[in-house]
Amino acid sequence: MPLTESLGDDLLQGADQIAHFLFGDAARRRRVYHLAENSRLPVFKIGALICGRKSSLLAWIAEQEQHSIRGAATDDAKAG
Repeated sequence: MPLTESLGDDLLQGADQIAHFLFGDAARRRRVYHLAENSRLPVFKIGALICGRKSSLLAWIAEQEQHSIRGAATDDAKAG
């Protein structure tokens, strides 16, 4: 996180905000709960409120992309 950015700018509070950040639609909040439970979505709780950091979510997405690319390359190597 750049020094000029505050934690408040990086913090998403609630499944609605996380869903809007990830999917562009706050109504997809149930998907956030599903991903948090099953896909190691990098979220945490403050009391009962599910929260996430934009920077952590973007890093997680990049990691998922890399796994997908590596998996496709491995599949291509096995097929070829």
